[in-house]
Amino acid sequence: MRIAICDDENQCRLQAVQAIQDCTRNPDVLTDVFENGRVFLQAFRKHPYDLVFLDIEMPEMDGITLARHLRELHRDVPIVFLTSHIEYALEGYEVNALRYLTKPIQSEKLHEVLTHVMARMQAQRTLWLKTEGGEVRVPVGDILWLEAQNQNILIRTADRDYTVRYNLSEYEAELAQDGFFRIHRGYLAALRHVKSLGKHEVTLSDNTVLPVSRTKEKSLKEALFQYIREESI
Repeated sequence: MRIAICDDENQCRLQAVQAIQDCTRNPDVLTDVFENGRVFLQAFRKHPYDLVFLDIEMPEMDGITLARHLRELHRDVPIVFLTSHIEYALEGYEVNALRYLTKPIQSEKLHEVLTHVMARMQAQRTLWLKTEGGEVRVPVGDILWLEAQNQNILIRTADRDYTVRYNLSEYEAELAQDGFFRIHRGYLAALRHVKSLGKHEVTLSDNTVLPVSRTKEKSLKEALFQYIREESI
């Protein structure tokens, strides 16, 4: 997840970065800071961000004007305004602002924003699967588990199964950021869909029971507990 903070006050930028780090505690969350809107827009054109925090009161280009320019580049990126004056809130409707946070940022309010955006990103992330019937786009959040079957991979979702020619190790690397864990040489499971842990096995939300390698049991428990902690921060 890539986050941008645009604020002309250095102390506010530092405080915002620290607050984000304290809330996420995730090395995959990268935060860039900008002191004016012009430089920020140049950076955004090269590589869009997943979440943007904009100070409203900036001398060269105020946050509302900056948000209008940003909406011309990307209509859906979540925008959160930082302000000491909540009366600016009405102006945010025209640029579809996600939220207003007052300075200094309160950690519980920031956590609400980050949780909402991460959940939305998770729900929207998809995989393109090349099946015999053609290419299909499947939401990552719908995938329960994957099974290696010779040269093919069986992908189980809540609604149906898909069979594709692929490598389970490649899916393992591709889906690691989404909370998937290699529980066995032939299986990759979504931690969010783990219902219970048993001896050498795991039960998923569709009541499927999958084997867990002896060498994976300890690391699976650690990964599952870490996933739960991150989701509940």
